[in-house]
Formats: sequence, C-alpha cells, structure tokens
Amino acid sequence: MADDTNILLAAALAYAEMGYGIFPCAPGGKVPLTEHGFLDATTDPAKIEAWWTQHPTANIGMATQGMLVIDADVVDGRPNPWLDGVPDKQLSLAVAPMSITPRGGQHHIFRQPPGKAWRCTEGKLAPKVDTRADGGYIVVPPSIREDGRAYRWQETLELAVGPGQLPEPPAWLVERLDRIAPVRATLAQVATSPDGSSQIPTGQRNATLARLGGGMRRMGMSEAEIAAALVQVNQARCAPPLSAVEVQRIAASIARYEPDSVSVALVENHYDQIFSGDAEADAPTPVVDDPGPMPDELLRVPGFIGEVMDYCLATAPYPSPVMAFCGALALQAFLAGRRVRDPGDNRTNIYLLGLAHSAAGKDHPRKVNTRIVHEIGLSECLGDRFASGEGVQDALFINPCMLFQTDEIDGMLQSINKAKDARHENVMGTLLTMYSSSNSVFPMRRKAGKSSPGVIDQPNLVIFGTAIPNHYYEALSERMLTNGFFARMVILEAGKRSRGQEPRIADLPPRVLETARWWADYRPGRGNLQDWHPVPAIVEQTDEALAHLVETREEAETEYAHAEVNNDSVGTTVWGRVSEQVRKLSLLHAISENHQSPRIGLEAVRWASRFVLHQTRRMLFMASNHVAENPFHAECLKLMHKLRDAPAREMAHSALLKRMKIDAKRFMELIDTLAQRGDVEIVTVPRAGTYRRSYRLRG
Repeated sequence: MADDTNILLAAALAYAEMGYGIFPCAPGGKVPLTEHGFLDATTDPAKIEAWWTQHPTANIGMATQGMLVIDADVVDGRPNPWLDGVPDKQLSLAVAPMSITPRGGQHHIFRQPPGKAWRCTEGKLAPKVDTRADGGYIVVPPSIREDGRAYRWQETLELAVGPGQLPEPPAWLVERLDRIAPVRATLAQVATSPDGSSQIPTGQRNATLARLGGGMRRMGMSEAEIAAALVQVNQARCAPPLSAVEVQRIAASIARYEPDSVSVALVENHYDQIFSGDAEADAPTPVVDDPGPMPDELLRVPGFIGEVMDYCLATAPYPSPVMAFCGALALQAFLAGRRVRDPGDNRTNIYLLGLAHSAAGKDHPRKVNTRIVHEIGLSECLGDRFASGEGVQDALFINPCMLFQTDEIDGMLQSINKAKDARHENVMGTLLTMYSSSNSVFPMRRKAGKSSPGVIDQPNLVIFGTAIPNHYYEALSERMLTNGFFARMVILEAGKRSRGQEPRIADLPPRVLETARWWADYRPGRGNLQDWHPVPAIVEQTDEALAHLVETREEAETEYAHAEVNNDSVGTTVWGRVSEQVRKLSLLHAISENHQSPRIGLEAVRWASRFVLHQTRRMLFMASNHVAENPFHAECLKLMHKLRDAPAREMAHSALLKRMKIDAKRFMELIDTLAQRGDVEIVTVPRAGTYRRSYRLRG
C-alpha cells in the first residue's frame, strides 16, 4: 500500500507539473473528496501533497476545462464499436493520448480548438459514448477501482505534454460536437462590458462579475459552468483579480436563481444589493510591513559554517557576508545530506538564493565550495545548471546527494514563464517534488516504451543560486508564489557592494578540510545498504529547544490562519513552510557547531526561529511590492516604484507619464485603479489659468 500511495501522489504531482488541474476522488471510486468537486482542481503541489497526505489512496481526478475527452465504454466486449467500419476515423482518434479504464473503455484526450467552449454530453455522440469538456472531469491513471483493476495509459499514447500541446480533435469530430454540445453563449460574449472596456477595477469587481454571471444563468448555464467562465474573466480583466473563493461565492449566489427568474433579479439590481458593503470588494490592498534586510548578527553560525564563511570573506575581492553565509550554509547542507535528520525526520536539503548586483561577490563563494568539494573527492556531486527536469533526476539517480550552484535562477524562471513547451515546467515540478522527497523516495518518470526507471532513495538536492535582485522578482509569477517554489526558498539580499580588497591566495583552513572529510567518510546505516539506503542518524533536541520549536510553529499557524481569513494564497503558502524551515536550520546549526556529537539546543532554535521569521516577512514584503499577478498589475507596481523613488514620493503628471513609457489612456487607467485602491493620491495645485497635476504615493 505504501508503494501505491507514493505512485498516486507522484502521478498527481506529475500531472500538475504539466499544467493539469488535479483533485482527489474517493479511493476506488470517482466521487470528489473536495468541497467544490472539480472546481477545486489545482496545479499547486503543496495543496496536492496535503490532499494525498490526508487521503493517501485517493484516486486522481483531472478537470477537463478547455479539453475534450471522448469517453467510450465497452459494448458487447468491444471498445469503440461506434467506429466499426470507419478506419479513417479510428486512426484520427489515435493521435491523442489515450487511457484504458478498468472496464476496458477508452479516454481519448484532445484540447478544444480556439473559440470553442463545448459542454459535456452523455450518449449524444453515440450510444455509450460520452464527452467531457468544460464543466467536467475524468479519473486518470494510475487510479484504482475497488476491485483492484486500474486505469492505465495505452502504450506509446501516454499523457506526456501540457494542455496547450494536446492535439485538436479531427474535423469530423469538431463538426459533430458543434451540433450536439454547443454552449448558449461564448465566454467572449458574456465577458464584454457594454462600454467595451477591458479592465474591471477594485470596487467594481464583485458587481461586474455578478452581472456577467447573471447573464450566463439566464441562458441556462449551471453553477459549475458559470464559475469556470468567471474564473477566466477574473484573471483576464479584474485588477487585481479576486480570490478563487470569492469567485466561487459569486457563482453560487447567482446559481440559486432559476433561469426564468434571473432577469427580474438583473432588472431589480439584486446583485449589487447582495454584494453591497462587501469589504473585500473595496478594501485597499493590505500593507505588508518591511522588516528590512537580514540583520548581520543572524548571518553567524558557530563551527564549520562560520569557519567556511570567514575563509571566503578573507579571500574574496569584494567580500559579501550574505553571499559567504549562503555558500557556507549550502556546503554544510550538502555534506550532511542523507546522513543526519531531526526527530521529526527533517533533512538538511535546502534551496538557497543570494541576491546581489553584478560584480558584487556572487561568484567567489561558489569557487570556495567547489575547491573544498574537490579536495575531499566529491566533485562528481556538483552541478551548475538545470537543463531539464529529467537531467536533474538522472544526476541524482547516479549521486543521490548533490549540490547545484547556479547563477541562472532568474533566467530559469523567465524561461518557465515564457516557454511554449513543457521542458522548463518540468524543471520546476522536479525541484518541487524532489524537495519533498528527501525523507522518502522520488519515483522517476516513466518514458514511453521503457521499463520502470526505478526510484531515487532519499534524494538530497541542495541549491545555491544567485541572481540580480530586480531580475529575480520580475521573473516570478503569481503561480510560482503559490505553488510552493517561493516558500521553499531561503532568499537573502546582499545589498550594496562592499569595498574591494586585494585578493590573496590562501590554503584552505585545515579544520575546514578535516570536518569536510569527516562528513564525506561518515556512513550511517548498516552493512552494504548504507550507500543506497542509508538510515540517517537522529540529532536529538533538548526539552527547551523543543518547547521553542512548538512556540514558533504556533506563531506561524496564527499567521497562516490570518492569511487564510484574508484569502491570501501567497501568505498561506509561505507561512505554511515556516515550521519546517526552522527545524531544518536548527539541525544545520547543531551539526555545524559540533559535527561529531550534535544536539539541537535552545540557542540553535532561537537563531533559526529569528532567521526564518525575519526572512519570511521580508519575502512577503518583496513579493507584494515586486511580483505581478497579471500584466496590468505589473504596470501598477512599476508606477508605484517610480513614485516610491521620487523626492517626497510625488511626481508631476508629465514626468511620470514620460517615465512609464505607455500611452495616455493606459496611464490614466493605472492612475484611476491605484487611486480607487487608495495607493495613490491625485494632487492638483491651481496656477494662472490652469492647474498643476501630480501624484503622491500613500502610506
């Protein structure tokens, strides 16, 4: 059963990695386990991990929004008898991924062509042949029925590409579906405002979406179809978008009206009354306090980490305490990988990111680490870039403990955002699942026509990345903030470049090499299994340390609950990882201080708690001020940055318009939205025959 559990979770994460919305269904069946069924489908690995942790044997449901699935049951012992005698049509279905259901039926999976929005049908295409499209879902492999029979992919027709790369259905099928599964109104028709405007600003979002939903309900659309359409409108036009929970609430409120009575509600303006006084609709964007860069005293850890850091600072042309600390912490995390753990089975794998401008000392810590790792004979465990998710998996299959040092983190994120294929998305998915698999196994992805590739036992992937600050935050997307990648990173900013010093050649400190060699030679476990299946030593905690860990967890839980009440998906994602990060860093502090007889004490936990809580608040502040949810939001942030850098945080109309480099109409849309949100104040000063207009940043 444990193997089945790992396979189900790994498969669910793999589908999400490719871009498919996933949700859990009852073990052995098709009934959704989530509150809103397929509407709760997500690509968020953290949420998927939580679902399958709660329901480890749950089947995998996949929402079919934007897709077309031909669901053909077996009739008289034969699959697809509706196409008997028509080989050309049979072949035209064979271009799409196909799964075999436990009863021998077939799921042919296509994407809907542009401009189509087909609904689900039952038996309209042919007897025992259904379609699943907008407003539907399917169960996908390797889900299992109660009788033990499983869903499986047809050999050579596995689902291996994202939704956007699926083939379109053949022309004859498109023609049939246009007749039997048309929607009563297209999304484009219901999403266009009477004045033709594209953006829905704060203060008008709830009411506008309610009116659009009312029009859909009047045309007979169900709650699920209304919700699916409003989600798209919300993301495309609302500035900023409402939360998914709020959009679902609007759809549910509208669906309680019968189609023949919804016109009365529209005429009598019931929807404005429903949402009048809604604090969320008109509330200004929450202000996230800035705790500032990490205090210098938190960049010191006794023992090995401090000694490596001191050597790095002494020999760097431009010494950077932040970069030296990141490099030393990453080195310790790598050396101890698969060798130690805390009583909660937390491991030392961490993803570190140091932000600094060009020529500010990013390269030297990597060189120091490379030199140390080479001296102790572990150079084959170093990596420098992420070419593909499969490449990362292959590297860790050979060496389950690796240190990747790369200066291309922002470039990788930009590639993921802009790529039209699944290659870069696969890198992100691999990094997410590899992180969570450090205390279990990572099932490698099966390739078409190949035997099972096996698993990576307790992979310990440590990343030490560097990037230029503004490039990194510009590369982040809203999805990356909520899919768990951002929350897993330990992000530190180097600030201004330090004064240079004359570089010098110096031997590595003997104590550093001695400790590094000790870790390289240390083998926990028993007998000949200790290399491929080690049993890491447990580093115990003192009672005082455990009590402080509990206090920190409860503090993080309080912040998580606050974010949850405010529908802050970024906040819940980041605060949800705080306790884990504190425990990892407490472990690293303990083994750095005393590698031979480590013990997690109160000082280790106090340091880790202060460090992680400060870093979390700084990350949330930077995300709220730099990461855009959509292109319109990106321009809003850019305008606010211009004002923030201006004297007295105020700038004249003409000067700001010139610096924004956009047309006047778009500029005024930004100003109107920010003024309504309460972020920007419009200042007018009368002068001879006219007036001077300027804009001031509030707060």
